[in-house]
Amino acid sequence: MLHTRFRVCLTGRSVAVAIAVAAAAAAFVLSACGGGTSSSDKTATASAGTPASTATKSASASTPGGAGATTTIPSDVGKDDSAKLTGAGATFPNPLYTRWFSDYKSSVASGVEVNYQSIGSGGGVKQITEKTVDFGASDAPMSDDELSKAKGIQHIPTTLGAVVVTYNLDGVSAPLKLDGETIAKVYLGKIKKWNDDAIASQNAGVALPDAEIVVVHRSDGSGTSFVFTDYLSHVSSDWDGEVGTSKNPQWPEGLGGQGNDGVTQQVKQNKNSIGYVELLYAKTNNLPVAQVKNKSGEYIAPTTESTSTAANGVAIPDDYRLSIVDSPTRGAYPIASFTYILLYKDQTDARKGKALVDLLWWAIHDGQKTTTELNYAPLPKDVVAKIEKTLTTEITSGGQPLLK
Repeated sequence: MLHTRFRVCLTGRSVAVAIAVAAAAAAFVLSACGGGTSSSDKTATASAGTPASTATKSASASTPGGAGATTTIPSDVGKDDSAKLTGAGATFPNPLYTRWFSDYKSSVASGVEVNYQSIGSGGGVKQITEKTVDFGASDAPMSDDELSKAKGIQHIPTTLGAVVVTYNLDGVSAPLKLDGETIAKVYLGKIKKWNDDAIASQNAGVALPDAEIVVVHRSDGSGTSFVFTDYLSHVSSDWDGEVGTSKNPQWPEGLGGQGNDGVTQQVKQNKNSIGYVELLYAKTNNLPVAQVKNKSGEYIAPTTESTSTAANGVAIPDDYRLSIVDSPTRGAYPIASFTYILLYKDQTDARKGKALVDLLWWAIHDGQKTTTELNYAPLPKDVVAKIEKTLTTEITSGGQPLLK
């Protein structure tokens, strides 16, 4: 049995990311990452195939694995819907969701408005559990304990993303190379200086400063922290034993930042610092990212391609709760994850429920073409096929499927 643990801390608002998505964000409420409780989860590993090509007007609704008859449910099936939807949760996919919800309203369903608050995965789980929103969002799959308090929740993967290790070092132009054990020791406070042998031995020829490492982490409960700490728990027995996997871990040391934006700004403002954020936040702020050694022994840069590769060769469970960190596949970036929309299988408001399911249908088809523009990875074909079946059979109102 594979133990899936995730921890992620995402922080405040990044001005640069805000600019990048400002046009799309006009219709939506964005807020800082919120807190959440610690979470440890055991799940099956998942398998994914080749990145899916985006659907055109006619979407294929295949059985899992891509086999079986197709339907002709169009990607704009919700064009006549009218509803105001509210959601809250992960900051990790917030730039993508902001773009999606704006595009959907402007090009597909003018009557559908989505107010999404990026308060962090922990906050998203809390609000969907309390039914104060129509959907939640989380990078970390809900644990068995969390699901026991929110019976009937369905996870829907929407995209894949990479959690990157970023840093602020003067005079270092080439990307640093780091293995998981070294990253864990830095965050445990056992490696204190940038020119420590553990770092220097992986970066021959790089003039590393004799300077104290300033560690930056999330201060709020977050799916990004869950993914990051899940990875560290997989590669370091010390980390696993001393800290473990959580949305809101007890950090041994370091500076905290609110949301991905907050961590980004802390790294930018502090020389000799190191932090972890979603790939887009590092790229938008022109921060360097490390090449991380994967299970195959390769130092891999985080890209949409290497992120997609991490989903290859894993079996997708029916509830979609899985970990793809530390993938054994060659070419895979090792700190990758699906991110999820959380909704109830039984929708009490049929009109809102239909609008939400129709939006998700569009997102897993036409919406996927936007993923790479924003440095996310599209869903693999077999995952799309499995989600199609879930959306057409599992999400109901009054016992009747909402998507037909």
